Amino acid sequence: MNSFGTAFRVTVFGESHGPLIGVTIDGCPAGIDLDPSDFIKDLDRRQAGAAGTTPRQEDDLPELVSGVFNGKTTGAPLTVLFRNSNVRSQDYDALRATPRPGHADFVLHQKYKSFNDYRGGGHSSGRLTLTLVSAGVIAKKLLPDISIAATLIEAGGYKDIDAAIQKAIEAQDSIGGIVECIASGLHIGLGEPFFNSVESLISHAVFSIPATKGIEFGSGFASAAMTGSENNDPIISEDGRTSSNHAGGVNGGISNGNDLVFRVAVKPTSSTPQVQSTWNRESQSVQPFQVRGRHDLCIALRVPVVVEAVTAMVLADLFLQHRSCL
Repeated sequence: MNSFGTAFRVTVFGESHGPLIGVTIDGCPAGIDLDPSDFIKDLDRRQAGAAGTTPRQEDDLPELVSGVFNGKTTGAPLTVLFRNSNVRSQDYDALRATPRPGHADFVLHQKYKSFNDYRGGGHSSGRLTLTLVSAGVIAKKLLPDISIAATLIEAGGYKDIDAAIQKAIEAQDSIGGIVECIASGLHIGLGEPFFNSVESLISHAVFSIPATKGIEFGSGFASAAMTGSENNDPIISEDGRTSSNHAGGVNGGISNGNDLVFRVAVKPTSSTPQVQSTWNRESQSVQPFQVRGRHDLCIALRVPVVVEAVTAMVLADLFLQHRSCL
């Protein structure tokens, strides 16, 4: 399905090369200041243009078509649209016969019996992360006391991001990266044990970001090599503050008041310029294949603001549920 959330429910729609993409948010409280200019800062952070990103440039101007009146949210479903104008659909003609290795082309063709829009990845394209970022802009308005910041801390196995991008450009091959996100100022008590734990919901939302392949909270996988006394976080104050944060701000699925800390593994862009092999449906054989079109060499460069957005979506949803119980 294409919806996420309970009290703050986000639905995304559209295709990469269709006329538009958009997001509808149901459950946004009334009376929040909202103007198209509020979106610009985060949308610009997601934009392509830097070295290692796609040459495709879109205006990405948000159109608020429902749920806003006189600059305030109304409480009705809030819909934001973005027009697609800079498309080159002919670059994807070959995909009807030759699905890209590592991409969703093959499984989409099979699942939807060839009726899927294959141009630019259709509804599964990273283009739709624009809708997540716009939902995040609105969610952050519900969390004025919470700071959410995500940073690309590693690319292609290197801490030096610029050097990693230059190597990818020289090699003409794509690379992945690791994004770290820290949310400060959380209330104690957000989340539930088991299925609706803070980690479960954030992981669910983070995996809606194309190219995500892994997530860890706090010390993550490194904790498997620690002893309990090393991994435990000593509580040093009545408000639950701890002297370390191996737990990443969550105990038993519930926020403990310390910083929420997690890292996301982003795989290399599937659409690499390198010649590869793939199955050709027309010839019924494996053939050499090279991706055409405009693609990111390192999609991880544009992921931090998307990670912030989905984190804000989850925290806003939990905050609204928590507030309704008080």
